[in-house]
Amino acid sequence: MNLAARDHAVIWHPFTQQKNRPHPIPIVKARGSLLYGENGQTYIDAISSWWVTLHGHAHPYIAEKIYQQALELEQVIFAGFTHEPAVALAERILPKLPGNFSRVFYSDNGSTSTEVALKMAIQFWWNQKQPQRNKILAFRNAYHGDTFGAMSVSDRSVFTLAFHDLLFEVLFIDTPTTDNIQSLQNLIAEQGDTIAAFIYEPLVQGAGGMKMYDAKPMDMLMSNIRDAGIICIADEVMTGFGRTGKLFASSYLAQSPDIICLSKGLTGGTMALGITACNDSIYQAYVTDDKYQTFFHGHSFTANPIACTAALASLDLLENTDCALSIDRISESNQVFATELKSYPQLKQLRQLGTILAFEIAQGKDEYLNNLSPMITDLALAEGVYLRPLGNTVYLMPPYCITEEELQRIYEVIRLLLAKITSRNG
Repeated sequence: MNLAARDHAVIWHPFTQQKNRPHPIPIVKARGSLLYGENGQTYIDAISSWWVTLHGHAHPYIAEKIYQQALELEQVIFAGFTHEPAVALAERILPKLPGNFSRVFYSDNGSTSTEVALKMAIQFWWNQKQPQRNKILAFRNAYHGDTFGAMSVSDRSVFTLAFHDLLFEVLFIDTPTTDNIQSLQNLIAEQGDTIAAFIYEPLVQGAGGMKMYDAKPMDMLMSNIRDAGIICIADEVMTGFGRTGKLFASSYLAQSPDIICLSKGLTGGTMALGITACNDSIYQAYVTDDKYQTFFHGHSFTANPIACTAALASLDLLENTDCALSIDRISESNQVFATELKSYPQLKQLRQLGTILAFEIAQGKDEYLNNLSPMITDLALAEGVYLRPLGNTVYLMPPYCITEEELQRIYEVIRLLLAKITSRNG
């Protein structure tokens, strides 16, 4: 029995309808931007394997660092113990963050990093003897993860449909524009003293459809939010580490967050690791003689030494001049291709920020379950490119090591896909 058949018999894959599901494609190895299938076929990974792989697959530098660390210390409980990789990572990352951050709290992944942030913000007010400040403010179309707190602050969508009655109430607003900013500011003035925190994906809403919004009205909104004393939580799980052209998307904003959530590219995509960093004001609310005001949260693999080592190695590569040049090159190529795509009448809402390029194909409803998604994936795979649209939203987010030849091949395949879709329709 081949690997795909064995998988089909025992594994439940994520975000996959189970009835009549096709067998998954066995991947036997990966190098750089390429995935190698069991049948010898290669695929350009145009989405960095769910946005995590920054420097390419099986990067020898990261692999060697992981190997060396595994020989020394693979895991230790992080309550009462510490180790060099965790301390070194915190020391290195805090000065790079977009704001005045004081402490790093480690967890396992993106969802857990947002769970930590929400609990940290709500208990901040509880510790301050202001439990009435317990509302959470979030954007419509948001996505912050699949655990219950993360689902609660995400838009009510197909991802959360079965759980709506169990999710806690959230105050949802639209992303700010010059047209709606006044109404949003009025809402903050009316309800600000009951709101504990505002959680947002800065400038790009990832799984909600790669929706992008402008920095200027966002700064105006955040200024009002901060004046109301509301804790600002930036979910940079997807946008962090250069994806938007800058190291963090929050760097495009004049207003800084109080808490920031990181994962995905944190380790270069090699290991699961989450970070929730906070400023000193948040941290000091927990520095107290009252044991009941302890932050009772943790994970078995908190600050795993191997994962922290992978993150340190990824930072080494990010700080290399070649990496910055690659980010600029990809951003410029995407910008040129985006200009070309404007001439396609079947496309709408074309947008680009840094290494992220996205657009909608005007066919069917703008939703995650649009049947275009599996069709585009299959057509692209047949051409040696891996794309995974969010419904009818097609996007690119390649690893930084992608060659210009590989990037142009992705563009060529997109042109081919658009031609095929147009011919099928008519």
